[in-house]
Amino acid sequence: MSALRCRRNKRRGAISYDSSDQTALYIRMLGACVIFKQLFSRDVRVRSRAGFEPERRGSHPYLCVDFRILHSKPDPTASTSSRRVRRLLSFQRYLSSSRLFRGVPPRNPLHILDDDYTGQAKCMLEKIGSWNFNIFLFDRLTNGNSLVTLTFHLFNHYGLIELFRLDMVKLRRFLVMIQEDYHSRNPYHNAVHAADVTQAMYCYLQEPKLSKSLTSCDILLGLLAAATHDLDHPGVNEPFLIKTNHYLAALYKNTSVLENHHWRSAVGLLRESGLFSHLPAEDGLNMERQLGSLILATDISRQNEYLSKFREHLDNEDLCLANACHRHFVLQMALKCADICNPCRPWELSKQWSEKVTEEFFHQGDIEKRYKLEVSPLCDSQANTIGNIQIGFMTYVVEPLFAEWARFSDTRLSRTMLGHLGLNKASWSGMLQELAGGADDGAQEGAEVPAEDGNSKALPQGSKES
Repeated sequence: MSALRCRRNKRRGAISYDSSDQTALYIRMLGACVIFKQLFSRDVRVRSRAGFEPERRGSHPYLCVDFRILHSKPDPTASTSSRRVRRLLSFQRYLSSSRLFRGVPPRNPLHILDDDYTGQAKCMLEKIGSWNFNIFLFDRLTNGNSLVTLTFHLFNHYGLIELFRLDMVKLRRFLVMIQEDYHSRNPYHNAVHAADVTQAMYCYLQEPKLSKSLTSCDILLGLLAAATHDLDHPGVNEPFLIKTNHYLAALYKNTSVLENHHWRSAVGLLRESGLFSHLPAEDGLNMERQLGSLILATDISRQNEYLSKFREHLDNEDLCLANACHRHFVLQMALKCADICNPCRPWELSKQWSEKVTEEFFHQGDIEKRYKLEVSPLCDSQANTIGNIQIGFMTYVVEPLFAEWARFSDTRLSRTMLGHLGLNKASWSGMLQELAGGADDGAQEGAEVPAEDGNSKALPQGSKES
C-alpha cells in the first residue's frame, strides 16, 4: 500500500511518460479522448484566437458556393435545406469525426482494418523507399488513412518522436487533423496526393548526398512540409481566386495565395495540436518560418526563379551542404521535385495522376463557363486533352527541373525518374497520334460517302441532321 502511495506521489502534478507505466498510458489515452471531444465541439471562433483572419466573402456570386462540394456530383434527392454551406477555405474541418462522440452512427465505416489488410499495409511500408510505391493501393489498404499511416511511420523510422520528445497522442491528432483538412472530393489535390509527395520526399531524403548531410531538424521539416504543402486546397487555382475577388487573394496581395494559405493552415494545426508546445517559443517560431519557406517554394509561378538559382549553384559548384542555408535550399528543390514528380512515376501510376489533375482542371473550367468568367489556361475541356496538357507540362516544367536535379544527385533514382519521364511522354505522344490518325481516317471516310442525289449532302462522321 505504501509503495502504491509512493508511486502516486511521484506522478502527482503530471502523468508519467514511462511507456512501462500502463496506468499512466491509460489515463493519457482517456485524456486524449476528452481532448478530441472538446476539439470537435468547439466554436469556429477558437481558430481566430491564433491570429488568423475570420471568414469573409468576396463580391462574386460564385463565392457563396462551398469549395468542398465543388467536385462532387449533385444529389437530386437531397433537399436544399440539408445542404449546409460550410466555411470557404477555412480551417474548420467537417465535424463528422465527432459523430461517434455524439452517439450518431457514422455514415462511412469506421477505420477498422482486418488483420489481412493491416498485414498488407505493413508489407508495403517495408518497401516505402521504392519509386514504384503504389500510393493508391496503400490508401485502399489503410482505408483512406494513407497520409496519417505513412507520415507516422516515417517519423518513427527516423526516430523523430524520441529526438524531439514529441507526444505520440498529439502527433497522431495533428496528423489526423492534416488528413481531414484536405478536401477528399478534390480529384487531385487531396490527402492521397499529400501522401504521395511525402513518400517521394522520403525517397529524396534517402539519396546519398542528402542522407549524409541533413540534420534531424531538416528531415522533420522536410516531412512536415511534404505532408502539409497543399493543406486545405480548394481545387481551384490562384487566378480563379483573384478573378473572383476572394478574400484570400486580397489578404496575400495576389502573391502565392494558395501557398501562403497552406502554410498558415499548417501553422494553425501545429498550434492547435500543441505538437511543439514543449519547445522554447523561439524554436517553435523558427520551425514555423522554415516550414513556410519550404511550402512557398512550391509556387509554380516562381519555378524559373528557383530553377535559375539551382542551375547557377550547380554551374559554380558552390553548393555546400554543411551550410544550413544551402541545405534548406536543397530541401526546397527536393519538395518542388516531389510535388510534380507524377510524370516521373511508372506509367500505370503516372497515367492515373494525369487523369485526376486534368479532371480537376476541367471542373474549374466548367465553373468559369457557368459564371461567364474567362476560362483559365488548360481548364477548357473543349480545347485541351489530357495528352497535350501532359506533354506541355513535361516539356516546359518537369524536364528542366529533373534534369538539374539529376546533375545534383546523379544516382540510380534520378536516372530512373528521367527514364520514366521519357517513356511517359512518348506514350502520351503516341496516344495523341492515334487520336489524330483516327480523326483523319474518319474525315476521309465521311468525304467518300457518295451523295444519293444532287440535293443531298455528305455528313461528317458522327454528325446529325437537323
